[in-house]
Amino acid sequence: METSLHRDLKSHYADERNCLEVPLGDYRIDALAGDWLVEIQHGTLAAIRNKVATLLESHQVLIVKPLLRTKQLVKRKKKDGSVIGRRKSPRKACWLDLFDELLYFTNVFPHPRLAIEFVMVDVEEWRYPGHGRRRRWSKKDFIVEDQKLIEIHETTRLRRVTDLWSPLGDLQLPRPFHTGHLAEQLGICRQTAQRIAYVMRQTKAIRKVGKQGNAILYARAKKRVRKLVKTKKKQISRRGISANSIAEITDSNQIEPTRYSTSPPTAVTIQGL
Repeated sequence: METSLHRDLKSHYADERNCLEVPLGDYRIDALAGDWLVEIQHGTLAAIRNKVATLLESHQVLIVKPLLRTKQLVKRKKKDGSVIGRRKSPRKACWLDLFDELLYFTNVFPHPRLAIEFVMVDVEEWRYPGHGRRRRWSKKDFIVEDQKLIEIHETTRLRRVTDLWSPLGDLQLPRPFHTGHLAEQLGICRQTAQRIAYVMRQTKAIRKVGKQGNAILYARAKKRVRKLVKTKKKQISRRGISANSIAEITDSNQIEPTRYSTSPPTAVTIQGL
């Protein structure tokens, strides 16, 4: 079932109301924004990996991935019952979480027609007691009734491999470096640093240059000079999706989203989409 969070983000990014839930071949696209197909993905990015890879053959795709900065838990007595409690979840998202999302998406990102927008949001999660489809039951089990968007905050957009360095901040890494250096400067555990290094290595943002004991040594990837090669345009037809001419993107602010007009008065409009 579609949540209020998903529905509100679709309306926020779509050009018009008639640009929502648009059928395209065997797929349904969440929203259209200019020349972009917009996919709102609250779950893991791996779930839409094959769909996005197919769409990228002939279209520009923008994936919007919300990260929950704060989550207010609202507990009902029963389904559609009265509210019996509220509390704030101790879990808070940070920009480093985007590397966990990219772990199983590195065979799709980067791509010249792909952009991934990570959006920090505040939400309310409404829940009531229940077991759902769990095999093992507990008295503390609950079923999520809905997630409601409260406020939109800052965003981070990934278009190129070099954009992966932005969430890491101003690092002063030695040359070469290993994941121990990365963990120390970011203030995270070694295991988390290893996942970050894996994503950056798979996307060729860094390269392996040697070993120091059991630690793998890395260095920033060298910039490659692209050679312009004239090729004929090929018409692609796969899974019922016809190829469209894709305009070359030269301005990262090409898409101008609609103003967020749902209930929260303090909502912030995303700029630069």
